[in-house]
Amino acid sequence: MTQSLTGKVAAVTGAASGIGLATTRALLNAGAKVVMVDYNATALEKLTAELGPNAIAQQTNLLDVKSCAAMVPEILAKVGQIDILHCNAGSYIGGDLIETDTDTIDRMLNLNVNVVMKNVRDVIPHMQERGTGDIIVTASVAGHMPIQWEPVYSASKWAMTCFVQTMRRQLNKHGIRVGQVSPGPVISALLADWPEENLRKAKEAGALMDPEEISDAIMYMLSRPRTVTIRDMVILPTNFDI
Repeated sequence: MTQSLTGKVAAVTGAASGIGLATTRALLNAGAKVVMVDYNATALEKLTAELGPNAIAQQTNLLDVKSCAAMVPEILAKVGQIDILHCNAGSYIGGDLIETDTDTIDRMLNLNVNVVMKNVRDVIPHMQERGTGDIIVTASVAGHMPIQWEPVYSASKWAMTCFVQTMRRQLNKHGIRVGQVSPGPVISALLADWPEENLRKAKEAGALMDPEEISDAIMYMLSRPRTVTIRDMVILPTNFDI
């Protein structure tokens, strides 16, 4: 038994590429209207023209305090409601901690942790008033185990795992479902510094996934009947050795 997404309104952060774009396409194909949230105005203009009238651009710089705070009110002014919020925008730091400068740490923690908490906080009153809603956070398998080669990133995703599990229990009595999807390595902007040949070999070896494999999981979560909450889905490439 599935729940139809026809006529639903979704807001997806980091929607101009990777998992966010794959989820946007999947939601549109399922009959939803999608507000694509991204800082890249040029990419949003191109994509919304390509994807059609049910894809709406929302230029927001999530790392700017005022722009981030204006996101939910601006979306509601455009489309009137938010049935689904997919907090997907994020960044990555790998390597030994001593190799990472503190400005980069601040930026990543702000985007991966603080922004998600603020976006969720801002949408709660609207969803509570309507008595329904879905909040999905893009977390990571790194949020379930300590990954020694990415201590800052892993810590940020551990924070999200805790946040999702606590918010699910706060909001389920208001008809709002909260869950997260926790992928292993995905071909996305987070791997932009990988040589093309390395990406190809890793994918052929079964150690990388396409964004669409994550959006498939998200669609499964969203299409469950309202009596069911998928709190977390961990999705790994079959040959990912962790």
